[in-house]
Parts: sequence; C-alpha cells; structure tokens
Amino acid sequence: MNEFVPRDFDVPRRLETPQFVLEPLGPEHNDQDYDAWTSSREHIHATPGWEDSSWPREMTPGENRADLQRHADDFRNRTGFTYTVLDPASRDVIGCVYIYPLPDSDYDARALSWVRASHAQLDMPLWRVVSEWLASDWPFGSVEYAPRA
Repeated sequence: MNEFVPRDFDVPRRLETPQFVLEPLGPEHNDQDYDAWTSSREHIHATPGWEDSSWPREMTPGENRADLQRHADDFRNRTGFTYTVLDPASRDVIGCVYIYPLPDSDYDARALSWVRASHAQLDMPLWRVVSEWLASDWPFGSVEYAPRA
C-alpha cells in the first residue's frame, strides 16, 4: 500500500479554536471518550456519515480502551489519524474526528466526525473548521467528508 501521507509531512498535533481543541486520541482519553459516545449513540447515528455505520455499538470500557490504543497506533504509524475533540475550558471529551484512507476511491482520504448529543450545536462548526483545516494543512487533493445541511 502507498503511504497515506508523505514521509516528510509534519502531521498536525493540535487544532485550537475558541469552541474546541483537537488533539490525538489515545487510551488516556478512555473514560471521557466512553462516556461521550455511550451517552450519544442515537445522535451519532443521525450525524452525516454515520447513518449506516456499525459503530457505535455495545462495548465495554476495556474494549473501548483497546480501540483507542488502535487509533493511537494508527496515528503513530501514520496510517490514519484520530483526534479527540475537547472543550477548551473543561478539557471534557465532546467528540472525535477521524481521517483515514479511502481505498478504491477517487478520494485521497475520508473524514468523519461526531460530537456528543449535549454539544450538538458544535457539529456544523466542527465540520466547517475541519474541512478548512484538511484543505489548508493536509496533503490531500480530495477528502470525502459528509456535508452538513
């Protein structure tokens, strides 16, 4: 498989706005991440891009930790990039952004994002900021990212 991003590409470690902060997702976020998505399953499935996804599904906190470790390993290996979305003041997990290759597609990458139901008003701002970030700071010619209404 070709490299997802060029070797000399400096993968962004942070994106900060007044409304949220993106940082690489890892096992250290397990408790807050688990609470965020388990409290928001219906909301996530109603989010553009997630309607037909098999996730979120029933998982134990331990299974979630393993999933977060897999995402951290992907980030380290530069095969995919998952960011936790944090409230800038409280540092609570309020969502996630995923950037992965989209094999057998005309797109260079696929992005998905969700916010917890209690922060639903941030879905559109997150989508907008991430779309601009992908266009300006990432080496992709085209990214599939489900549009928001």
